[in-house]
Amino acid sequence: MASSDIAPRVARTPMRRADGSPIRVLVVDDEATLTDLLSMALRYEGWEVKTAGDGRQALALAREFKPDAIVLDIMLPDIDGLQVLQRVRADGTDTPVLFLTAKDSLDDRITGLTAGGDDYVTKPFSLEELVARLRGLIRRSLVAVVDETDPIITVGDLSLDEDSHEVFRAGEPIELTATEFELLRYLMRNPRRVLSKAQILDRVWSYDFGGKSSVVEIYISYLRRKIDAGRTPMIHTVRGAGYMIKPAP
Repeated sequence: MASSDIAPRVARTPMRRADGSPIRVLVVDDEATLTDLLSMALRYEGWEVKTAGDGRQALALAREFKPDAIVLDIMLPDIDGLQVLQRVRADGTDTPVLFLTAKDSLDDRITGLTAGGDDYVTKPFSLEELVARLRGLIRRSLVAVVDETDPIITVGDLSLDEDSHEVFRAGEPIELTATEFELLRYLMRNPRRVLSKAQILDRVWSYDFGGKSSVVEIYISYLRRKIDAGRTPMIHTVRGAGYMIKPAP
């Protein structure tokens, strides 16, 4: 990382919690230099930051600090980041998790996302990029309705409540992660419209994903397992164009 990446170059509108207090972020990595740089960049955003150098310390801080997001290295000296995430989820929290990894294979990225992570950054990375991704995760995880219209979106027998973040198909509840929810909301706000991978990346992830559009395919497959499994499909692939949701016939 270049020295110019230590802090974002352009000042952004501060993000705060609903009660007006600073966003809380837990950074977990055994490289002290890296955690120091990350802490500096995130504090520049006006956020409160705590750091951990191993998995056990991370778990203790997650329970005590109650962060709004966790930046989590996969390779830790005691228990790995995937196990940390499993234990965090076992505590009943759905805090967004951004994985840090030195690995760059598709299998490793899928493993992290399948384990319940919401996004990942491959080392080495730009701090500006990491902060942008983290802002997107935090923004999507906070319950905020932009307009005053009916918060319930309905497509066929599928309904999504933007206020409560509840999703039902044919009356049956469907549990989604923050990223899955945002992807489904975008699809449902545009029924019968083909959305390209580039459009989805821009709207759901809010940054240029560097051409790694495979993350869209991964999350579409997650939604299909939850929305369409055992039912008439609603999410469709339009070859060479993108994806579309429409009522089941």
